[in-house]
Amino acid sequence: MNPQAKLIFIISLLLGTTITISSNHWVMAWTGLEINTLAILPLISKSHHPRAIEAATKYFLVQAAASTLVLFSSMTNAWSTGQWDITQMTHPTSSLILTAAISMKLGLAPFHFWFPEVLQGSPLMTGLLLSTVMKFPPITLLYMTSQSLNPTLLTTLAILSVALGGWMGLNQTQTRKIMAFSSIAHLGWMAIILIYYPKLTLLNFYLYAMMTAAVFLTLNSMKVLKLSTLMTAWAKAPSLSTILLLTLLSLAGLPPLTGFLPKWLIIQELTKQDMAPAAIIISLLSLLGLFFYLRLAYCATITLPPHTTNHMKQWHINKPINPSIAVLTTLSIMLLPISPMLATII
Repeated sequence: MNPQAKLIFIISLLLGTTITISSNHWVMAWTGLEINTLAILPLISKSHHPRAIEAATKYFLVQAAASTLVLFSSMTNAWSTGQWDITQMTHPTSSLILTAAISMKLGLAPFHFWFPEVLQGSPLMTGLLLSTVMKFPPITLLYMTSQSLNPTLLTTLAILSVALGGWMGLNQTQTRKIMAFSSIAHLGWMAIILIYYPKLTLLNFYLYAMMTAAVFLTLNSMKVLKLSTLMTAWAKAPSLSTILLLTLLSLAGLPPLTGFLPKWLIIQELTKQDMAPAAIIISLLSLLGLFFYLRLAYCATITLPPHTTNHMKQWHINKPINPSIAVLTTLSIMLLPISPMLATII
């Protein structure tokens, strides 16, 4: 892709995100979402492979439908209350339609079917954008309307997302699809706490985006798209494989690492809100996700490839590690000790 064109698309992405997160009026928020959608489409389909074109088409259709529902819900609310302000979403039907629309935009279950397919058809770096930057504007809209959303509906969607994200990721062999189902499961954790402690949703999103960025950048450096390639990667880049192991364990939420922090705070807050059963269910369902993270980590570092592998062995190269991977990995595994400070900030 032409560098100037790529620069324009990335600037448009930043512009669309900024417009949505800083707007008070529904039409401005909708405009930002549309700019975002149009800017990411060329980045998804830049390889001109049929699967990439299919992914871009699916993404466009889903996002267009979701944007229409956002506009419809805001117009219904303005019709009944006379308010176009995002924080004044008081009409119950409008709130219901908005929840469905934002769930479609984010890929929350049961509106998640498009996300793994789109991620599988995109390059790794576009997949990183789809998993992190593109989810930020819809999450900020949920954050701003959190006081008027339906708690039962959001809790149901959240538990469904964690269950399906864990379950459907179990038998995947493509790394991008595994990351897609990981994203769906993490969104469930964000959605369940949104009404009771919205700032915790944002903290969870920031930490998730950081850990996912570290994983995607590492996979991109190693040029790994499926598990069978990952098995032969240790000989080529042992340091990157070690980094991947630690970051994946952090994404799984194991205690000494950063990923445990949001899960711990969310379970604590749910217990305070007399939602212990929901906390128990979501904790048990996250064990499904732990299994496929461990499988990825096992393939990356613990297995030696069979002698009869049909993949060409790769030469060990002494290329220096990208500094951004080093910084993101350090943050992904070492933030737990400063959790009291983070808790006081939020």
